[in-house]
This record gives sequence, structure tokens and C-alpha cells, in this order.
Amino acid sequence: MIIRQLKRRFGDIDGSLVEQVQNLSVEQLEELGEALLDFSEVADLVAWLEQQ
Repeated sequence: MIIRQLKRRFGDIDGSLVEQVQNLSVEQLEELGEALLDFSEVADLVAWLEQQ
């Protein structure tokens, strides 16, 4: 679900980012789902993933 939301918001995203998202725990995915509302560009996702 999160991958679909990211693709809808930003279009195609790098495969390595998709892989990182797929490797997140359920708790992290829930956090990402909330954080996604504040993202304005893919760089926001990259920064969020670096903090995990």
C-alpha cells in the first residue's frame, strides 16, 4: 500500500528506495504512512529512510 501511495505522489521511484521500503517493519511502515503526508519530494523519503 505504501509503495502505491509513493508512486502516486512521486511517480516512478528508484528501485533501491522501493526495496528499502519493502524491508521496513510493520511499525516503521505505519510511521512512514504518517510521515508521507508531510513529504513534498522524493528527497524527503530518502531523508526519512536514512533515519531508520
